[in-house]
Amino acid sequence: MAQPPSRTLTRECIAAAALRVLEREGLAGLSMRKVAAEVGAQAASLYWHVRNKEEILDLLGDAIIADAEVPPRTGDWREQYLEYGRRYRALLLAKRDAAKVVAGRLSTGPRVLAVLEDQLDRLRSAGFTDADAAMASYLLSAYVQGFVLQEQSPLSAAEAAGAGRGRAARAAGDVFRALPAEDYPHLVALADDLVDPDMDTRFEFGLQRIADGLAALL
Repeated sequence: MAQPPSRTLTRECIAAAALRVLEREGLAGLSMRKVAAEVGAQAASLYWHVRNKEEILDLLGDAIIADAEVPPRTGDWREQYLEYGRRYRALLLAKRDAAKVVAGRLSTGPRVLAVLEDQLDRLRSAGFTDADAAMASYLLSAYVQGFVLQEQSPLSAAEAAGAGRGRAARAAGDVFRALPAEDYPHLVALADDLVDPDMDTRFEFGLQRIADGLAALL
């Protein structure tokens, strides 16, 4: 039988421990047992505070947002929206496997709720309808999470083996350039653009296009 809950073991303590395990071992290495060991407890004692690993992931989602700084309320809605996206990307890139934790997960922790409330306030104040404001907030999160998931995934087997993204991208470009131009004229012509490893430029392009589309709603 599990021991009664410790007075020093809290959900906040569990979330902090899970963050340390995540940084050290990645999402694949995260388990109830390892989180318990991180706080010097038995795995069974965690069940007084969380029901399963999925609840730990919910706590992690909120803990990851703890370092978020909302953009200043300067400039128009577009600049604030863009800055939200840039800051969210930087936040996810700063923590190992953070995008894998938050992607598709609707956390209702206090930190996430505070950020979401701030976002929606700005969007509604800018003149977006309620439905459009909700969609714009969702779209930003989905874009950033999906982009960072790709950013933190190996480009190819070569990168997974340690070649580095730049080298792996050049190798992919060589493959495109070597294709028969009569069969793949566009792949050959755009080889350099298709495999450009400059992820900042790629991210900004997509972010700006999202803002362009939203501007048409006002």
